[in-house]
Amino acid sequence: MSQQTTGCDAPFGTLLGYAPGGVAIYSSNYSSLDPQNFPDDMHFRSYIGSEYMGHKWQCVEFARRFLFLNYGMVFTDVGMAYEIFSLRFLRQVVNDNLLPLQAVANGSTRAPVVGGLLIWQKGGEFKRTGHVAVITQLLKDKVRIAEQNVLHHVLPAGQQWTRELPLHIENGHYTLQDTFSDTTILGWMIQTDNALGTLKQPSVAPEQLAMHCAHFERNDQFQGHWLDEHEPVQKAYIAANGYTINQDPYRYFTITEDAHQELVKATNELHLMYLHATDTVLKDDSLLELFDIPKILWPRLRMSWQQRRHHMITGRLDFCMDERGLKVYEYNADSASCHTEGGLILPQWANTGYGQNPLGYVPSEGLLEELTGAWKHSDAREFVHIMLDDDDEERYHALFMQKALHDAGFESKLVVGLASLGWNSTGELIDDEGRLVNCVWKTWAWESAIEQIREVSETEYAAVPIRTGHPQNEVRLIDVLMRPEVLVFEPLWTVIPGNKAILPVLWSLFPNHRYLLDTDFKVNESLAKTGYAVKPISGRCGNNIDLISAKDEVLDKTSGQFVDRTNVYQQLWCLPNVAGKYLQVCTFTVGGSYGGACLRGDEGLVIHKESDIEPLIVSHSH
Repeated sequence: MSQQTTGCDAPFGTLLGYAPGGVAIYSSNYSSLDPQNFPDDMHFRSYIGSEYMGHKWQCVEFARRFLFLNYGMVFTDVGMAYEIFSLRFLRQVVNDNLLPLQAVANGSTRAPVVGGLLIWQKGGEFKRTGHVAVITQLLKDKVRIAEQNVLHHVLPAGQQWTRELPLHIENGHYTLQDTFSDTTILGWMIQTDNALGTLKQPSVAPEQLAMHCAHFERNDQFQGHWLDEHEPVQKAYIAANGYTINQDPYRYFTITEDAHQELVKATNELHLMYLHATDTVLKDDSLLELFDIPKILWPRLRMSWQQRRHHMITGRLDFCMDERGLKVYEYNADSASCHTEGGLILPQWANTGYGQNPLGYVPSEGLLEELTGAWKHSDAREFVHIMLDDDDEERYHALFMQKALHDAGFESKLVVGLASLGWNSTGELIDDEGRLVNCVWKTWAWESAIEQIREVSETEYAAVPIRTGHPQNEVRLIDVLMRPEVLVFEPLWTVIPGNKAILPVLWSLFPNHRYLLDTDFKVNESLAKTGYAVKPISGRCGNNIDLISAKDEVLDKTSGQFVDRTNVYQQLWCLPNVAGKYLQVCTFTVGGSYGGACLRGDEGLVIHKESDIEPLIVSHSH
């Protein structure tokens, strides 16, 4: 965005004036900041309550804040301003409903409207990023707009706009002209159901979504100890895996920038679709019944959703991506696996392999910083107990999350297993140092706690069967995770999007959506034609999955502990095979937005716990 500055420019963060509705416009004059004392990235995040507005004081931040304050709507997170033009929905903040957003090309027969977003292509004055402004007033031959990051001086008293743009109307066509000669206005965006005269959502060329195999030059980079065994997380990773990631550290896979942008867009959109589906389920007993969750927990679930809807720190979406497009398999909304590899190990691997001449970047290299930001803006209490099982892999994931908590200013402690926990004389839960346990981040699945409740007869108790003392001081998982005073991350409601019973609900809410696969509780006519995957609704780690072809052949089958659960049947959509590996792309959500991507690979069609993490690079060369 524009960084032209002059002597009369106000310093960064100065209030320049107000747009309609009393929305403040701030100076984003970065040149006024002292590079010596440049604050960290967290300092630049703008929030209203728990709702993220954007990067201070960029054009995107202003546009989102304007919509939020005046209309109670926001658009999803984007990397660059010009990408807003490819979005087709806004989120209604009070209820997470998705509302249609239409894009109108500059020069169209559909007129601009007040409150609409005006979008610029990248280039010229707005070189890499493009630009967004809000249309605040329509005059006969011009429009007035409000924006940030173009002008950095205080507005005249009472003026509620930053620039006036000429509007040409010829033969019923509306064309806006910029005040800069080297920029391109793509058009304007309107929240309406009426799609007349609007643009279809752009799609990525199929070949841009293909993954390719590549290799580093073999200069024995990975012969030695290329990870730092003095750093606690890497030390724990080495204890679990040695100095290996996959079978061949010199081999990696590449995706294009376009594919990466599509993953960002899909992740942000799907997270909101899953939230919408969760809301639908929790309002309807007949739908909630399908999730096989003990009824005694239903009130807790609904309270968790009502009070902690935006408290989810992180989850992982599993995708199939190739020339056929992008399809989501499921949302691991209650899972921390792959985060350490994505956020720490793979960036180290890339530095070791590339040396000084990177040909691209690891798409999860900023994950730790994203997690730190999410914790910083969370409602977590100042001391967090990190609960994990006695497992090498869980240990390095727990240590990675502890690093994010530490960077965000929290104190924490690892609790391995449950033996070190107990009760004080009044029945409060304490750790082995006598500290009260009231805030927990866990690697345990909520499903493990729910299973404990299933084991205790529901009719025996008036409430969730939590102990507040025991002769042998034996603490069970439910005694921690289900205690009312313990704030748990991820919140209890994440069992709904994380349960595969959500998939048929999603399909019924968004039928034939480009990112979804047809899923049902029975083999319907179309599934019989396409073939299908059989999945237990609460399975994990790729367990108990059968792949059945359209000819009724079993293509692949995995075993596991979920044999007695309800199944869903998902349209068969097999992973692409690149260089002998079936590849699944995983993206992380952090605070409800895209936080990075990584790759899992296997010689079989189903990705499971033992499948390799495959290095992934977003290539500059495509």
